[in-house]
Amino acid sequence: MEPSEEGTQQPQQLQRPVPHARRTDSSVALSNLPPPPPPPSQSTSMASAPVFDTTTTTTSTTGNGAAPMIDATKFGRSSSARQRSFTARIEGMEKLQTPFAEDNENLTEAEKRMKEEELSFYSASDNDHGDDNIWGLLSGVGGNIYEWYDFAVYGLLAPEIGASFFPQSSKELQLVNSFGVYLAAFVMRPIGAILFGEIGDRMVGRKHALVVSILLITVPSVLMGVLPGYAKWGVLSPVLLVLLRMMQGLSVGGQLAGSYVLSIEQSSSRTRGFRGSVCDASSVGGFLLASLVTSCVRWSLTKDQVDAWGWRLPFLFSLLLAPLLYHVVSHTEESKFWAERSEQKEMQEEIREAEGDSRPAIYDLLSSPFRRRQLVGMIGILSATTSTFYILFLWTPVYLSELRGVVTQAHADSMNFMVVGIYICFLLSCGRLSDTFPHRMDLMRIGLPGIIVACPVMFALFETESWWGYLIGQLLLAACLSMINGGLAAFEVEMWMADPTLSFTGVAVGHNVAATLFGGTMPLMATFLYYKSQELINNAGGVDDFLHSLVPRMLPGFYVSILGLVSLISVSCIVKHPHDVRTGAPKLRAAVEAENRKFRAALDAKKKRRKNMEDQLNNTDGHYLPPQIT
Repeated sequence: MEPSEEGTQQPQQLQRPVPHARRTDSSVALSNLPPPPPPPSQSTSMASAPVFDTTTTTTSTTGNGAAPMIDATKFGRSSSARQRSFTARIEGMEKLQTPFAEDNENLTEAEKRMKEEELSFYSASDNDHGDDNIWGLLSGVGGNIYEWYDFAVYGLLAPEIGASFFPQSSKELQLVNSFGVYLAAFVMRPIGAILFGEIGDRMVGRKHALVVSILLITVPSVLMGVLPGYAKWGVLSPVLLVLLRMMQGLSVGGQLAGSYVLSIEQSSSRTRGFRGSVCDASSVGGFLLASLVTSCVRWSLTKDQVDAWGWRLPFLFSLLLAPLLYHVVSHTEESKFWAERSEQKEMQEEIREAEGDSRPAIYDLLSSPFRRRQLVGMIGILSATTSTFYILFLWTPVYLSELRGVVTQAHADSMNFMVVGIYICFLLSCGRLSDTFPHRMDLMRIGLPGIIVACPVMFALFETESWWGYLIGQLLLAACLSMINGGLAAFEVEMWMADPTLSFTGVAVGHNVAATLFGGTMPLMATFLYYKSQELINNAGGVDDFLHSLVPRMLPGFYVSILGLVSLISVSCIVKHPHDVRTGAPKLRAAVEAENRKFRAALDAKKKRRKNMEDQLNNTDGHYLPPQIT
């Protein structure tokens, strides 16, 4: 094409500029480049080094001073091959979980580990690593039903066990001793959480941790069913009972948290709340099954038969569930989310071995201020839910039948069975509902004020001494509890999802510490408050009518209300993962950003470099833009 009147040469073909192309001064031209080597001959092998052929290169200078375009086909390989090479390089550097390899050359091993730890909080909690694997869910559900059946049978049979192993005591002291042994199991739960957290996070994974926990609870349950009472073995019997109960607590410390982590890590983000509620409902299903079995035993046998040997049957019944559970667990796959982070886990272990510092997962959990705040906030949230659960489903039947004597033990168990069944329906509905809320905590903020009000109201309704009053009071509290627990399992796992090498430990320790401090002590505290209420009534003149006994009898409910206030404050103050849109809050995300500002800057620098490389490689015309010459 001929030059125009202005004397400017027009290009033969218009070319679109490369997106985000480097701009250079118009004085920089190809004439400033060093002279290129001569073009290769036709016989030159394609393996020879690529060269520039400026004599045949189509160039253009746009009005805004864009750099000249050079045809990518003049090099020794195509642009697609070159793009694959750069893509492989970028993917290799991404696996390091650090900004760029050259940025870490001058860092010590401790600084590298610190950077990896902080950057891990910005990793993949938003991504859908799960495929909604049904076997993972069934394994967690079956394990929870089996585990919590064995664990709950003891609490439901506390009066009979107390009479068999503590016969020298009064009826009230037998009950206190029996609940004291129940508390001994809760003391072991945090230790079990640390043990199984190490197994699930650093050793063999989530699946095998569940297998070990199931085995560890089967043996003591069977032995408790055949353990002779105080009349035959004397003081040795209650000692062995305490040891077996502690073994059960060690096992429970890993089962529920393991089922949460395994099931939710295999879930997509749109189903985490529901699948977590299914796991939670399965643990309640264990209580339901235990309540059903104990009710059948009490209905079918006389009271003397139950006190003599009938209480042992529910413990031995657990043997029938073991083969079915083993079949389900054997078909379960390991968590893909945990397996995909195995490279990071191995790199961290190599760093620890090189430094001669092999630390357990609990040390890494507590050594970070960020994680400590998460852990304390999680325990605060669980303080109300665990105490409410145990006072509603475990202590209330004993309160109505043994302490107050307003209903028989069989009627109390039947009512408890009905309330648990309705609670499971509420729980699953709220779990599905939590997947539709922008933040999972929104449902908690509704349920926690309900617990604060409903628990004292439940004890007030108990003073009506009517069957409907007992049922409505328990259902009201169960509905409020289900609104919190519906999305709580997914909330717990999502808090730790940024680092799968600590998620099992974080969920297990937080959940079991709260269960020990507030759930395990709840029966003893409620029993103490009941006897304190009796003293207040007697000191007031011994008038045991509705008006004079109302406030003292509500003392256990007021105690739970105080814990509800603690949970409500914790929901507002807990530090969440910044990427989790369901559990995060803007002001808390800002706090996390401030803590990790320098590491976020390094991550942004990495993304910027990658973007620049991709912009130079992915232009639609297949052109390669050489670097700017300064």
